Amino acid sequence: MSSAAVCGLCPRKCKLNEGALGFCRARKNVGGKVISLSYGKLLSIALDPIEKKPLNRFKPGTGILSVGTFGCNMHCYFCQNHEIARAGESDHKTYEFSPTELTELAVKEKIRGNIGIAFTYNEPLVGFEYVLDTSIKAKQAGLETVLVTNGQINESCLRELLPHISAWNIDLKCFNEEGYRKLGGDLNTTLRTIELASEVSHVEVTTLVVPGISDNLEELEAEAIFLSELSKDMPLHLSRYFPRYLCKEKPTDLKLLSEMKKIAEEHLKFVYLGNV
Repeated sequence: MSSAAVCGLCPRKCKLNEGALGFCRARKNVGGKVISLSYGKLLSIALDPIEKKPLNRFKPGTGILSVGTFGCNMHCYFCQNHEIARAGESDHKTYEFSPTELTELAVKEKIRGNIGIAFTYNEPLVGFEYVLDTSIKAKQAGLETVLVTNGQINESCLRELLPHISAWNIDLKCFNEEGYRKLGGDLNTTLRTIELASEVSHVEVTTLVVPGISDNLEELEAEAIFLSELSKDMPLHLSRYFPRYLCKEKPTDLKLLSEMKKIAEEHLKFVYLGNV
């Protein structure tokens, strides 16, 4: 007899009947157990500059083997990578790489300046098991590991992963709970991820400045104060939004971005503008 199962990976805690997909489309109830559908199945793989993650203050000038698959546990209507973030298992051709095979490829790529593996492009944490297994292998091989994530992960899973990740870029969508609910996430979960990751790893934070979501100056200052209380050295990237996916608003005003940068710099040492 088949049974329902609850996915404990992220705050959604999807309750799944037998054969049902989670919201992320990357996890499924099979025989009463929630499994990862994206394990070892890559859609994108490239050697990127580390600054593209963006990580400006972690091994600058190096490259990192960057991989992504399908799925995401939020539904941002302005998503810059919606083609794969909202994709499912059968929507694109994937390339099979076990944790060992990906680690071996990353080691070979050292000759081209590679320092490790970055999990990015889609939301990597919906493929938690693959990220964990590969990160363990990569660290054993002397490689750096990087996560580019929305930070929507329950604390028990996060703590299992923390020892194996060298650096994080965490997407802080906005600094109010209402905005997070609109995007299908939980603000406090992301803040807790930033807090715990910054205790053991290098962390940089990115906020895409989207009209009506993350362009409030008072909320931006509150965000900068929160980050400064963890560390005044924590880099903050304020990125310019461009119309994508379901969002047709005009690109972020450059004067607004400059003003936000000045406000954030009153509290943080390192504030960068992106997509300008």
